[in-house]
Amino acid sequence: MKLSEFEFELPAELLAEYPTPERDESRLMVVNRAEGTIEHKQFKDVIDYFDDGDVFVLNNTKVFPARMYGNKEKTGARIEVFLLRELNRESLLWDVLVDPARKIRIGNKLYFGENDDLVAEVIDNTTSRGRTLRFLFDGPYEEFKRRITYLGETPLPKYISRANEASDEERYQTIFAKHEGAVAAPTAGLHFSKHLMKRLEIKGIEFAESTLHVGLGTFRSVEVEDLTKHKMDSEQLIIEQPCCDMVNDAKAKKKKVCAVGTTVMRALETTVSVDNQLNTFNGWTNKFIFPPYEFGIADAMITNFHTPKSTLLMMVSAFGGYDLIMKAYAEAIKEKYRFYSYGDAMLII
Repeated sequence: MKLSEFEFELPAELLAEYPTPERDESRLMVVNRAEGTIEHKQFKDVIDYFDDGDVFVLNNTKVFPARMYGNKEKTGARIEVFLLRELNRESLLWDVLVDPARKIRIGNKLYFGENDDLVAEVIDNTTSRGRTLRFLFDGPYEEFKRRITYLGETPLPKYISRANEASDEERYQTIFAKHEGAVAAPTAGLHFSKHLMKRLEIKGIEFAESTLHVGLGTFRSVEVEDLTKHKMDSEQLIIEQPCCDMVNDAKAKKKKVCAVGTTVMRALETTVSVDNQLNTFNGWTNKFIFPPYEFGIADAMITNFHTPKSTLLMMVSAFGGYDLIMKAYAEAIKEKYRFYSYGDAMLII
């Protein structure tokens, strides 16, 4: 398929600036692939579509406060530094994005905090916006991590034009987040409340956990019309034996497996074997899924509403069927569903 086939007009007012007051009270569009139907529900109604023994696969990655603001030495220019990934713990080397990038050169020092509590030196250019920083810090690593956590902000997506609020620290994080390493939330998981998860457990639904540390590559725009030529950035993925056992057991018993989010779907499809068994994994994945694609594990998928021409929309179209998903998106715009990270949800069954 071509990039232009995933273009559509998305009114700016449908980009969600805030989450719903309650996690499980966002809207839910239910798309039935077999029947070609579309229903309009609330997210907590998701329980009605699953039964005893079905499995939800979650992404338990935890977002860290990746956005920092520093001042350039001599000029004092304010520079946004977005921490992408730790390259070397001993040397305190980090892969980062800087903005405005044109002002930052190799050898520049950046000062963070009111009292210049933390200093970093630019030691490499990685991309037009990317740099490698070495933080100059003598204390123990735990103290360094506390320092950047204190100085950093919740990395809300750029489309959110408002300033960070205290509630974002909690709401831009799933309630099952455990392992720190993501620079963006696995947003399908944001709709789950403790109360809803308890109701699902009482019904006999099980939760399997995987870890995929979401990077900015998930949201990088596709620049090529021929989708086979697009390269995804790699993201760290860990799937352990308990997750495999739960998923494979459900498959053997003909129970449903639901991928909670595009990150989980990418995780499952990275590690599935030719006989549709889930395998353990500890490494990096750059799996890019677009139509046509044969899925090996999931029978259902929960996802948010994505922006035009995004790799996320392409994956959802591969799972739900291109024509049906584009019809569903047209319906979502007509019905004023909220899009993107803090937006509403879609269940594809």
